[in-house]
Amino acid sequence: MKVHLPYGEERLEVELPEGTIVLEPENTPGLKKPKQAVADAIEHPIGAPALRDLIEAGNQVAVVVSDITRPVPNAILLPPILDAIQSKGVHREDVVIIVATGMHRASTPGEVERMLGPEIAGAYEIVNHDARDDTTLASVTTTARGAKVRMNRRYLEADVRIVTGFVEPHLFAGYSGGGKAVLPGVAGAEIVMSNHGADMLAHPKATWCVTEGNPVFEEMRDIALLTKPTFCVNVTLNAGREITGVFAGELVAAHEAGIEQADRQYVQQIDEAFDIVVSTNMGYPADLNLYQAVKGMSVAAQGVRDGGAIVLVAECRDGLGLDEYTELLTSEVSPKALLERIHSPGFARYDQWGVQLQAMVQAKADVWLYSSMSRETTESAHLNYCEDVSATVAELRERHIKGQGREPRIGVLPHGHLTVPRLAT
Repeated sequence: MKVHLPYGEERLEVELPEGTIVLEPENTPGLKKPKQAVADAIEHPIGAPALRDLIEAGNQVAVVVSDITRPVPNAILLPPILDAIQSKGVHREDVVIIVATGMHRASTPGEVERMLGPEIAGAYEIVNHDARDDTTLASVTTTARGAKVRMNRRYLEADVRIVTGFVEPHLFAGYSGGGKAVLPGVAGAEIVMSNHGADMLAHPKATWCVTEGNPVFEEMRDIALLTKPTFCVNVTLNAGREITGVFAGELVAAHEAGIEQADRQYVQQIDEAFDIVVSTNMGYPADLNLYQAVKGMSVAAQGVRDGGAIVLVAECRDGLGLDEYTELLTSEVSPKALLERIHSPGFARYDQWGVQLQAMVQAKADVWLYSSMSRETTESAHLNYCEDVSATVAELRERHIKGQGREPRIGVLPHGHLTVPRLAT
């Protein structure tokens, strides 16, 4: 059977064995008038006054947007928000749009234009958050674990703080959106590293689509609330990246409504674990590098049996990731050794969470990667090199039949982490 998989900005056609189970998000139609839906949502929000009623002439306004690694439809989201701001007499020079990079690299001018649209990119001040630049950060508090909480100064000093985002399943925060725009979005490196620390990520509830009792999610939300965000605008998307819902208002109330919608769309029950899972990272921009593409292998691990196999399809045009991540990932001889190092007393490195989560997946299943990277680079990341997806799956099938004496149960997640397999209990 033929299946088309998002890969970079293209679609990759692969041939998979008959009987392969295709898991996709719930078929949810996109809103017919998405900009109007955003305008209506900010005029009639959840748990808060209308956005325009929270703004006064002369206010300094900060609008937080996701970076290029998230497929947030900012060009649809922002115009109604900016119209509401301007309707109260706030001048454009009093508005700053902050790109919530978290610990990611800065977005390039071309990426900013692509994310926001040329008109907005050319008319407003755009600032890339830098979690490691002390001069751009201001103190908020210190956590019970002793981590200093600092945030982007421009965000904190604004009179009106608007956070935006996309509510999708997340591999350790449960769901994105909501407070994640603040932590890690515009937070300092110390609290990001503490929140994403080895023990936090090893917690059994720090996983896909779990929020209650999830220490990562709960701290993200609690710290975001300490910064007193004025207004939140979140959306859900379908597999075609069309907006299926707009959730605006008070941060917790709007985010909870978005999570309810996301849970209906993205979680798919399965009766039995798969022997082989083929997954993607949703194509560009989510599969820019391996650091981001770990999500695709992690969500596949939700549906694969212990000792099974995962084939990840992710372009990784930017390679493995930032220098610290790459250095750590390639520093040990095996995923097991990496986990041991990460959990050693006092260990802390930037981007260690991506390495930890990959190693956790590989403790459960073997992973093959089909990407634009060379065999040498792929294998340096402790992954099996896949030259042809169809051929690799066929080989894994034959290997399973010889070893187990039966046909393998094969699943495919064409839209990666927009579909979370959940084993029926």
